[in-house]
Amino acid sequence: MIRFTNVHKQYGDGIDALKQLNLYIEQGAMAFIAGRSGAGKSTLLRLIGLIERHTRGQIIVNGQNLERVRGRRIAIFRRNIGYTFQDHRLLNDRTVFDNVALPLVISGYTHDEVRKRVRAALDKVGLSSKERSCPVMLSGGEQQRVGIARAVVHRPAILLADEPTGNLDPALSLEIMHLFEQFNQVGVTVLIASHDMDMIRKVNKRIIILRNGRLLSYAGNSIDD
Repeated sequence: MIRFTNVHKQYGDGIDALKQLNLYIEQGAMAFIAGRSGAGKSTLLRLIGLIERHTRGQIIVNGQNLERVRGRRIAIFRRNIGYTFQDHRLLNDRTVFDNVALPLVISGYTHDEVRKRVRAALDKVGLSSKERSCPVMLSGGEQQRVGIARAVVHRPAILLADEPTGNLDPALSLEIMHLFEQFNQVGVTVLIASHDMDMIRKVNKRIIILRNGRLLSYAGNSIDD
């Protein structure tokens, strides 16, 4: 469950990224966050993942008031969050296996558990045969799949995706969306930020539309921007 109550986010340069945002997302839901560049999509995801802090208001994620999540509790909180990016952010000098394993290694999982979870995650995204390859040897779509495997390898309750198909063609974009749907079908709450309304409308999920930091609409996929 994710709840925003009168949330405001202002950056140090005086720019208001989000303004009086009220939003409720049910546990186990899948939704798109849509809007033009600068609408506040990425900021919303970063606040949920505690990558940034909101300025005013209240954010509740899985029963936790994020204002009270401080210090060592931040790392514990993030164990329930998976995050994917448009630019993949993979380590090119490491294998696919090592890239996906990184969150588990940092968290102190045993070697056997790392191996089991990484191979399960790669199997989910259809890359079992690529575990010893380096990212530079993969296509853009395959690199994005590695990023998704890394985001879900620790089995998070919430998966956040920031423009995950921005560099992909329409066919590959839909493939990636179907992957997100599969994770959602097993109970993962999935939020995807995207400006691609044509692609969004092809996936029958809720759409949250932001404009200039404000909530414009929260409705089904028939919405027009």
